[in-house]
Amino acid sequence: MLFKTKELSFAHPGRKILKFPDISLDASEALLVLGESGSGKTTLLNLLAGLLHPLTGSVILDGKELSQLSGSKLDLFRGKNIGIVFQKPHLLAPLSVKENLEMAHFLAKTSGQAIKSLLEELGIGSKLNAAIQTLSEGEAQRVSIARALVNSPKLILADEPTSSLDDHNTEKVIGLLKTQSRKIGAALIIVTHDQRVKNHISNFIEVKAS
Repeated sequence: MLFKTKELSFAHPGRKILKFPDISLDASEALLVLGESGSGKTTLLNLLAGLLHPLTGSVILDGKELSQLSGSKLDLFRGKNIGIVFQKPHLLAPLSVKENLEMAHFLAKTSGQAIKSLLEELGIGSKLNAAIQTLSEGEAQRVSIARALVNSPKLILADEPTSSLDDHNTEKVIGLLKTQSRKIGAALIIVTHDQRVKNHISNFIEVKAS
């Protein structure tokens, strides 16, 4: 089993404890995490990424339990093994597209995938040296996906990747994520409130505020 969680829970100050279903995924498997706003799905994503420390339970990726790592060791492990597609791209505006992806290589201390060929696979090869502020919203999202994939992670986490997209582009983005996860043998988890994504990923769990 490449990735699994067990008995995860988390408590925000002054709120009820959130308890999450267990997850088990092999390489190239995809999972959809559905939930309305306030259900705790973003909290779950942050737990899976090691950005939050659970109240109880464990998150294990490729045999490593994230809670056993801390500080720079956790940052380095995350950089090499977890690719995150955030809801907003969070790209570094002073840098070009290529430089944003090179920064991901640098921070993870790895050479990862060839940047030019990855951008070409995502349909934005011509944007290699483009300034971030010249990109359309869709192009910026694809650069964000490229940044998540560039280190060939073992786990890809996508936060609401289709929330602002029409049906056609929703299908394209989910297709890109699934194709790339299979190519590099990564587990893929998409966290969303968008019920349309169930048309493309049948394996899903739901999180609900208690």
